[in-house]
Amino acid sequence: MTQLHLYDVIVRPIVTEESQIMAERGQYVFEVTLDANKRQIKEAIQAIFDKKVLKINTMIMPAKRGMRGRNEYWRSKQWKKAIVTLVAGETIDLFNV
Repeated sequence: MTQLHLYDVIVRPIVTEESQIMAERGQYVFEVTLDANKRQIKEAIQAIFDKKVLKINTMIMPAKRGMRGRNEYWRSKQWKKAIVTLVAGETIDLFNV
């Protein structure tokens, strides 16, 4: 298990229409590094945002393939998504844009 710095674990917040709906329920979506585990993600969220984390769900999003005629290429790389559920009453102001 590699030791990552807190600010290396969280790459960026994912702000989409669906993540805004999830934010109303206390769930926030982040892109995290591929080698980060749930414990590291939880520690990073609690340290950076000073919020109490209830649950973490992670999933690896596959790379997307594109076609130009007969030529095939990769449009994106594989990445990891974390859905962070906070304790009731906690919010992250970053998502309230």
